[in-house]
Amino acid sequence: MADMGAERVTEAVADAVAVLRTAVDRDWSGVPAGRVEWSCLKTAEHIASDLIAYAGQLAGRAREKYVPFEIFLEDDTDAEGALQVIETAGTLFSATIRTTPREVRAFHPYPFRSANRVGFAAMGVAEVLLHAYDIAEGLGLAYEPPAHLPEYVLTRIFPEVQPGPDPWRTLLWATGRGELPDRAPRTQWRWSNNLVLPTERLTLQGVTPASAAELAAGGDGDFEWVEDGPFDGTREAAGMAVKAYEAGVHRPEFGLFVLVRREDGRAIGGMGFHGAPDEDGRAEVGYDLAESARGQGYATEALRVLSDWALARDDVSSLCATIEPDNAASQRVIARAGYIRATVEQEQSYGEMETGLRLYVLSGGAG
Repeated sequence: MADMGAERVTEAVADAVAVLRTAVDRDWSGVPAGRVEWSCLKTAEHIASDLIAYAGQLAGRAREKYVPFEIFLEDDTDAEGALQVIETAGTLFSATIRTTPREVRAFHPYPFRSANRVGFAAMGVAEVLLHAYDIAEGLGLAYEPPAHLPEYVLTRIFPEVQPGPDPWRTLLWATGRGELPDRAPRTQWRWSNNLVLPTERLTLQGVTPASAAELAAGGDGDFEWVEDGPFDGTREAAGMAVKAYEAGVHRPEFGLFVLVRREDGRAIGGMGFHGAPDEDGRAEVGYDLAESARGQGYATEALRVLSDWALARDDVSSLCATIEPDNAASQRVIARAGYIRATVEQEQSYGEMETGLRLYVLSGGAG
């Protein structure tokens, strides 16, 4: 899957500007923009400023904080001038996305303090769609973007939001701008870029619902894989993540991670959780590697980091893994990562297991 972030930004800007341009004969500075606290003109300035800021983060490879600059409209700028600035900012942002390598991440505070080009593209599209809606609402214009644009946003930076039959109204609900049947109104919200955990030789990159759907369907999920990857287990885990997302129970930090080698940016396998921790704080891990990447310690290295990260959380007390008795390689991985064979009592406490599998556990403070 070649990510379409730059194209989606360009399309979102063009579609929004076409609608808003029908009202440039009005004084936007004196009209409130929907439910936000700004005027329509100030909201247009905000759209352009965010697009430029996101371009600056990626272009400047900012790691610790925002690049310290901002743009403002000149005092005598009218509605048409504001739209020209949005178009210009969108073009610059799209060009930046196209020229930013896949593995580059830049600072963004929510929620894991970084985003890649896909995350920034989705945030940019969200800014355009949502604030164009605010402006249109203030001006009394009808505005509804093509469904694939809000879907692009939802499946990349709203992984915890259960999809609905109408992506646009789902996005409006998710951002406190609308209602959905059988869902409580949202008064607080925050989008969520994917979590990335570094190891010495790898990065564990959280898989978005969009990438999971691609992997489950036989695609690459917007990763550059080694020749014999991804292995079947990764595609199966991606399918599990998609089902959890569709059911509204997906917690992205307890989903699938793709293991990417630092030296060449190639994906070599998948690792993650079979779901969020249960009420006792227990979670199950699983992993697999492409055959060409096995026997080099990658799985152990990744599992140690993932396990340490999970057990440092307040909602995780122990981790487990089930392994077939004849899978000696996986047993060596799990042992080197600090897991131990479960006792009979521990097996009983974890509930029913598939017959013949062995249970390994790692408790907080044990590894």
